[in-house]
Amino acid sequence: MSRRVAGRAGVVQIPSVFRRLDPARITDTARRLAQRVTERFPDSGLRGVADDLIDVCVRAGADLIWVGRPHWLLRLAVGCCIGLLLIVFGATTLVVFRLPTGVSVTDVVQAIDAGVNEVVFLGAAIFFLATLEVRRKRKRALRAIHGLRSMAHIIDMHQLTKDPERVANPEAGGNTPSSPSRRLTPFALSRYLDYCSEMLSLLSKSAALYVQDFDDPITISAVNEVENLTTGLSGKIWQKIMILDRELAELGPTPAAS
Repeated sequence: MSRRVAGRAGVVQIPSVFRRLDPARITDTARRLAQRVTERFPDSGLRGVADDLIDVCVRAGADLIWVGRPHWLLRLAVGCCIGLLLIVFGATTLVVFRLPTGVSVTDVVQAIDAGVNEVVFLGAAIFFLATLEVRRKRKRALRAIHGLRSMAHIIDMHQLTKDPERVANPEAGGNTPSSPSRRLTPFALSRYLDYCSEMLSLLSKSAALYVQDFDDPITISAVNEVENLTTGLSGKIWQKIMILDRELAELGPTPAAS
């Protein structure tokens, strides 16, 4: 599908593909990123995270189809249950309100009270059944989004000990016995941090797939939390990249920075 926009050159067709996330393209981007990480850091733990990110993107694409499509069998079963409840309610109403002549006011009040209770319980049952499909989709989406949130923290742990100041200027201060090993050059560290930022961005896009065709406020709120988390972690990473560039600029061209 596409929309038509009038311009100086006439009517321009703008394809709707640019207004939707394509899970296949997200997965392809994740595969290329994993290949880049493998080529640059073949022995690092980030390589395993990049491989797992491919599976996450593939699963998000499959969940997009599952969450976005109507579940007709479930809807049919729910419709049958609601119809049966309405039949039972109608039969019960006829029995309750078919009062004989000469009944007292107390009997009438009791009959009305019983009818109101029936209506309340019927409404609750219909609401429970009518929202069954949404709650089922929500449960699956929230479980997957929770996994995305955990993976974002795992990516953050991989870049946690990457100190740009120590890498750019390793002679400034000594190491302690518990200091992490710093074997990356400034350029390699910049690539490492950039890969982490790209992974966080792909996680955010995978989370957005779950609400692309599923307008559920609770799920949308969970997706927004993941987006805020990945944006905040990516901001920390880019602060490190900026510090690394600043340190290299102050030190000038050195063998360690080449």
